[in-house]
Amino acid sequence: MREIYLDNAATTPVDPAVAQVAVQVMEEMYGNPSSLHKKGLEAQLLLEKAREQMADALGCQPEEVYFTSGATESNNIAIQGVFAAHRRRGNTLISTAVEHSSVRSPLQMLAQQQNANVVLVGPQPDGSIDPDQLCREVTGDTLLVSCNLVNSEVGAVCDLAAIARQAKKRNPKVLVHTDGVQAFGKVDFSLKKLGVDLASFSGHKFHAPKGIGVLYVKKGVRIQPLCYGGGQERGLRPGTENVPLACAMGAAAAAAKEKLSQHRAHYAALRAHFLEKAEQIPQLCINMPSDGAPNICNISVPGYRSETMIHFLAERGIYVSGGSACSKGADSHVLTAMGLPRNRIKSALRLTFSPRNTLEEIDAFFDALVQGMNQITRSND
Repeated sequence: MREIYLDNAATTPVDPAVAQVAVQVMEEMYGNPSSLHKKGLEAQLLLEKAREQMADALGCQPEEVYFTSGATESNNIAIQGVFAAHRRRGNTLISTAVEHSSVRSPLQMLAQQQNANVVLVGPQPDGSIDPDQLCREVTGDTLLVSCNLVNSEVGAVCDLAAIARQAKKRNPKVLVHTDGVQAFGKVDFSLKKLGVDLASFSGHKFHAPKGIGVLYVKKGVRIQPLCYGGGQERGLRPGTENVPLACAMGAAAAAAKEKLSQHRAHYAALRAHFLEKAEQIPQLCINMPSDGAPNICNISVPGYRSETMIHFLAERGIYVSGGSACSKGADSHVLTAMGLPRNRIKSALRLTFSPRNTLEEIDAFFDALVQGMNQITRSND
């Protein structure tokens, strides 16, 4: 049975060429970058090349790129690090009600344990964030504004440049952070042009291995590390660097940048075909904005629970999700914040594309979906 993988926002298959980069470094260039001998220097040079590749792909300087274990760690360092370093001048943190759990959880922790004043701004009915509404919450007491660049469930693209501009106009000292995980390789952006101070990324979302990420920290921005040790990554993220995975991430980022226009055109074609097929099913509801990221589609078929349909499709080799993989089947907080009715939340399906997906795979998904609607017993949700 042929597999059709349509859950690329959860994770992507590692590109074979990228995997080979990691294997080669593991087997041949295995030195510790902190060692003074030849093998250490060799590893250090590889690490800095990967840093340069990430900086080039993101539109920033190499010294502004810090390697981490992934976006969850990057988000935590950014949010907790800013609060710890700047809390003497304020204690308000502003974010949205549709962020990933790795943003929501540290904010909740700081509210409960450090008395942070956390303000969460709700989305528009289509999942997008109104920059004016968000920035009206910024005061002289605000330390940080954190907003994802692309929402992981419905693909809404945030106008980060407008948010950064307006927030800093209201409070020149405020810092702006974005979780850019779902944007890289799908949306054309430059960190410098966005005007943000911090940004988080994860390699396994664009065909690099799991376990490697990046935190961008604009030059001159002061944040406090979460742990202490040997001083690696300029003291912000100590611990022996994962050179093989950093090199793999750098290679994947370079490939994603080179093929961005080609991939975006492919995603747009897939999305257009998806919407054309969706219109042929009267019971189906569209849950994403019309101008969202081209690789993310979210639909509902009220009366058919997400988990039941996901298992039905998986038995036929078609893999989709009901929302963020980190939610573990819980009701989507994103769709809930959008104000969707319970029957749409309970039946939501998210399809997310990669350059490998085809129009024929979209057809196969809809054929199986209709088959499931004919065979699965309807629920009351």
